[in-house]
Amino acid sequence: MMEERAHQLLTALEDAGFEAYIVGGAVRDLLMGRTPHDYDITTSARPDDIRRVAEEQGWHTAEINAEAFGIVVVVLEDQPFEVASFRGEAYGSDSHRPESVWYADSLREDVLRRDFTVNAMAMDRRGEIYDYVGGKKDLKKKRLVTVGDPKRRFQEDALRLFRLCRFAGQLDFMASKETVEAMPFAFDRVSGLSLERVVGELDRLMVTPAAFRGLDILVRSGLAACSCRQKENGVYTAIPILPELSHLPDTPQSKPFHLFDAWVHTLATVAHTPPDLTIRYAALFHDVAKGLPGIRGEKEGRYTDYGHDSEGAEMAAAVMLRWRKKTAFAERVAWLVKTHMKFHFFANTAEGNVEKWLRREALQGPFYRTDDLVEAVHQATALSVGDIIGCGREDTNTEGTESFGEYMAMLAAAMPVSTKDLAYDRRIPDQCRRRTGECLRVLLKRVQNKELANDADTLAAAAGRWMERHEGDANHG
Repeated sequence: MMEERAHQLLTALEDAGFEAYIVGGAVRDLLMGRTPHDYDITTSARPDDIRRVAEEQGWHTAEINAEAFGIVVVVLEDQPFEVASFRGEAYGSDSHRPESVWYADSLREDVLRRDFTVNAMAMDRRGEIYDYVGGKKDLKKKRLVTVGDPKRRFQEDALRLFRLCRFAGQLDFMASKETVEAMPFAFDRVSGLSLERVVGELDRLMVTPAAFRGLDILVRSGLAACSCRQKENGVYTAIPILPELSHLPDTPQSKPFHLFDAWVHTLATVAHTPPDLTIRYAALFHDVAKGLPGIRGEKEGRYTDYGHDSEGAEMAAAVMLRWRKKTAFAERVAWLVKTHMKFHFFANTAEGNVEKWLRREALQGPFYRTDDLVEAVHQATALSVGDIIGCGREDTNTEGTESFGEYMAMLAAAMPVSTKDLAYDRRIPDQCRRRTGECLRVLLKRVQNKELANDADTLAAAAGRWMERHEGDANHG
């Protein structure tokens, strides 16, 4: 069922004598029985006509830069709709934006400029479907096919290469053979895409239900090994996208532990983690260093990859920072990659001091507060579960890992990371005055080492004793 406000908008445009349709993703989603995220509308009306019709209905129109392309945003009851005049496009030197745009006379001309057949169907207010490109058939076959010649489509707008990967993940569709084979013919155009747009598409792909499908196309086609660009101080710099993954499809692993090669295992791990951007990137990079010179070895006829966790963490951080991700995000992804083997070790053996490890992470890890540490432990648990299932063994059991993760989270919740996590009150600043910060840092270490309980009375008493011992220093200070 079409959204009521979208129906109202189509009706108003039709009543004013114009053709009007919902188009693109909303039509695809409705035919798949999904609720559309938003509704795009295409119409024979020109921008002035669209504004006039909206005004007559008492609807607000928002001025956006897209009006240069014949797009008006009409707001109905706080819901914005992009209403675009039928248009045609021609592409030139820019890798993403059309060089010229003109008003088209028909719906057919408008849909023929679109990217994939399943995104190029239209629906009128009566629910009738207009399909000039075979979108319905491809929807039924669950496949992604470009509208018209795939080489030309990708050459026009190189971002479509990344959109193909994202839609494969979003819809859980296969890309047709011809479509994938056409991709490399447009790789020379990727260098003209902005880093921001490329990373935006990759981020969206990473949290899709079937992200593994899009990632497989990204890497096996060679697209991940391309470079885009970033402008700084008026100068463009080439930024490699994800060449770090290129070796994984040809990297075998030790058979007793893994049924798959390193790439299929990575995809399976991503597939079995929740759609959280941090966890998914950690899953993508957790074995990225496997098979590399200096890491890959052999012992008793089996492959080894000692140190792949530390090396992989450095690689993950380097990629995230190259992509201009926030430092805290890059550090968290790297921490998850770095600790994934240790997490498995503690979860599966009775050896090692878990509390000691956690205390060290609280002191040295990229954490600012107890909440950060607890969140990271939950993420590490999710990554470990995905990693275990991703090995492909039939006798897989993750219960032990999950219960260990809960235990770790409980320990982490009781572990103050910063002095702000200490449960102290006014008594400490009143006693310690200008030495408050110094005293709190000492108390923090003692609480972390389980020498003191984290409660106001205990901390105040300990601070009093500390001040007595250091009173002389204060008097001489």
